[in-house]
Amino acid sequence: MIREHLCREYLEEIERLERSIRELEEEIIELRMQLNLKVDEANRLAIENASLRHKLEVQRRTYRRMVELLKKAKFPIILLDEDDPEK
Repeated sequence: MIREHLCREYLEEIERLERSIRELEEEIIELRMQLNLKVDEANRLAIENASLRHKLEVQRRTYRRMVELLKKAKFPIILLDEDDPEK
């Protein structure tokens, strides 16, 4: 009788631990999926950032070339520091 009672308690504890393990495994899977989504988002943002930096640099070079061309053509221009693309 005592042996059966003890065995039942052990079996119940084993089942409880197995349920806990399954829950933890499911949580790990969910966290991995969330991590993958965040990594994908970070990669997309890094690519977008690099693209925008490149576009900005192209605009700055174009601006400088236009200013130099206008200066060489002796075209009267006024440059304001607040519009300086170097800042």
